[in-house]
Amino acid sequence: MVNGLRDDLPVVEVREAEFGSAEQLASIELRRRVLRWPLGLDFAAEQLAAEDFEFHLVGVLDSVVVACLVLTPLESGRIKMRQVAVEPELQGRGFGAELVRFSEVFARELGFSRMVLNARDTAVAFYLKLEYEIEGEPFVEVSIPHRRMVKGL
Repeated sequence: MVNGLRDDLPVVEVREAEFGSAEQLASIELRRRVLRWPLGLDFAAEQLAAEDFEFHLVGVLDSVVVACLVLTPLESGRIKMRQVAVEPELQGRGFGAELVRFSEVFARELGFSRMVLNARDTAVAFYLKLEYEIEGEPFVEVSIPHRRMVKGL
């Protein structure tokens, strides 16, 4: 096993995607399919334009974006992880965990000391395995239950 993955599984290459690049645009489509459309939602043009000042990380397998997340800088050394998505047929293979671990190193190297996120209830166990802690009470966001989670970097 390497990095918690079986040796026979393909390795995803994780990297930053420049805003407006083909990889970043592919990540928007992945986020739409996995996170937004199942809830009957889509992105407004203003929402996507506002992401210009955020960090876009992608997991690439055979030249295809199969995982992604967005990091939004906050005040007081905090950064928010959001819009984490992995191709449904590839979930459970460790790609999401690899992407999150990369994002933590990436954020720490930029000088951030604390990662925060709003996890869908269905993803809480995933983040707990990655040593995130639940903070506060459950709440509803985009029509579904969430928990705020945090981790020191």
